[in-house]
Amino acid sequence: MSELPSIPPGSNVLGVGIDQIEVSRIRDSLDKHGAHFLDKIFTSGEQAYCRDKADPVPHLAARFAAKEAASKAFGTGFGEEFGWLDSEVHNDEQGQPILRFSEKGTALLNEKGASGALVSLTHLESIASSIVVLVSSS
Repeated sequence: MSELPSIPPGSNVLGVGIDQIEVSRIRDSLDKHGAHFLDKIFTSGEQAYCRDKADPVPHLAARFAAKEAASKAFGTGFGEEFGWLDSEVHNDEQGQPILRFSEKGTALLNEKGASGALVSLTHLESIASSIVVLVSSS
């Protein structure tokens, strides 16, 4: 088995994560668990943003993928170090997605030596995807 490539010294990329999910899985979870599912996975801000869409589910799925991608970029997965509500996809005035972190998420970001995270989302009717790149400003 080959080793993973190391990040070159001096690079400002400290971690990368990607995730893709079928929109139907989010729709099924929402139908089965309702508000409990929403409150466990998504912040109130994310829920409000998605509720304003004609079909909120693809937007929820993209945010689900972003949270998964962030956990992969951190190298932690989900657990005690990083939970579902420790990241939030917010959109700026132009609609660009911005990844925000809770206090615990910010502490993990600092521990990794990162100053922020870049996020990109995309979704079709059936698939949603996201990529997260942890970066440092130095």
